[in-house]
Amino acid sequence: MAIQLTESAARQIKAQLAKRGKGLGLRVGVKKTGCSGWAYTYDYADDVKAVDQVFESHEAKLVVDGESLEFMDGSTIDYVREGLKQAFKVENPKVDATCGCGESFTVKAGS
Repeated sequence: MAIQLTESAARQIKAQLAKRGKGLGLRVGVKKTGCSGWAYTYDYADDVKAVDQVFESHEAKLVVDGESLEFMDGSTIDYVREGLKQAFKVENPKVDATCGCGESFTVKAGS
């Protein structure tokens, strides 16, 4: 099981941690919500719990809990700028569909 970070995402994680002054990396997960069923969550990771997996790319760390990893395995996390909007974007091969607003998703059967 693995999740990759692009160089752009790694730069953003390192910049945000430097601005904050502390933290190990970015914590990413999923929660049940929205029109399609699941949405990504983002937070600072200040510690690593027993259920967490840590991934490192381009000298930045990503922390994901075991349950979320089942939904995100094989994903690539990028940081994109589209017009005035800047955000982390998850390219997830397990996603079957997203809602119209793009905030939530469903996973493929058997994923």
